[in-house]
Amino acid sequence: MNRCLKLLLPFALAAATCALQAQTLKRPFPPHALRGNLIVTAPPEVTLDGRADRLSPGARIRNTQNTIALSGSLVGQELVVNYARDAAGLLHEIWILTETEAAEKRPTAADLARR
Repeated sequence: MNRCLKLLLPFALAAATCALQAQTLKRPFPPHALRGNLIVTAPPEVTLDGRADRLSPGARIRNTQNTIALSGSLVGQELVVNYARDAAGLLHEIWILTETEAAEKRPTAADLARR
């Protein structure tokens, strides 16, 4: 039994280290990504900053752990996100933000409209 524990301990430490590193990594958002408030109403229908919008057929929503989240599991939640649109103008890449990421300044669609 002690041999098993001695063999597993390095793997457990490595896994814990990877988990800590994953939590502290800064996600690289593309420079063209905008900030918004998203509510998934009835996928692919969403509300972005209070206006009706739509997810693209291949839309990817990444949660705060940077793994893919299914739009159906987010119905009714108000989420602070960074997002990018595809060539047709549909929401294609969405990142649900942590509190730290949400505190960082990022342009919104309203900011671009004022220019």
